[in-house]
Amino acid sequence: MHIPDGYLGPATYAAMYAVTIPFWAVASWKLNRTLKAKQAPYLAIGAAFAFVIMMFNIPIIGGTTGHATGATLIAILLGPWAAVIAVSAALIIQALLFGDGGITAIGANCFNMAVVGALVGYGVYRLIAARSEITSRRRVAAGAIAAYVSLNVSALLTGIELGLQPVFERSTSGRPLYAPYPLSVAVPALALEHLLLFGIVEAAITALVIRYIQKNDPDMLKQ
Repeated sequence: MHIPDGYLGPATYAAMYAVTIPFWAVASWKLNRTLKAKQAPYLAIGAAFAFVIMMFNIPIIGGTTGHATGATLIAILLGPWAAVIAVSAALIIQALLFGDGGITAIGANCFNMAVVGALVGYGVYRLIAARSEITSRRRVAAGAIAAYVSLNVSALLTGIELGLQPVFERSTSGRPLYAPYPLSVAVPALALEHLLLFGIVEAAITALVIRYIQKNDPDMLKQ
């Protein structure tokens, strides 16, 4: 889902920065007030986990990639705002140092995967898990479903952003200036890969980690 440079027009990537920056500000404020000293190493580990899992990306049609993100898992363990910061940090490092995702598209990539990924994933998890016991299998199922839904919502947003570029940005001759594929191509390309493959991988990883933590350190699931 990493959108590279040259696939979003200036109006779109500027708007995505404008939308994402307030979430970064709120997340930073929340962490300054709530993050405990003993949780700081876990935040760093979460960012490293997101970085590694997102490096395993597979190119797909539309000029982007498919992969898991780890956003929901981090949100479950550390809280949604910590996940926003952790996944955003991983995405920014990937863009600046490895060229994985464009610099102009950092706002869009962070909104799709860090902001939406974390908040949607955490919301779905809390809705399904409700007040179940920390060690219950319902928590495992809730984590898996939340991760699957979250990743696919992120993929859908990416497809929409790419698919709208031929509508927003055209030359005088009608030729697309940035991403060339319309919604009818971009959305299915992103959605199908994540519905049928990457979403399942994300769900499985999330479920396995939650089950492991239930057995070894259940206090981490008290978010």
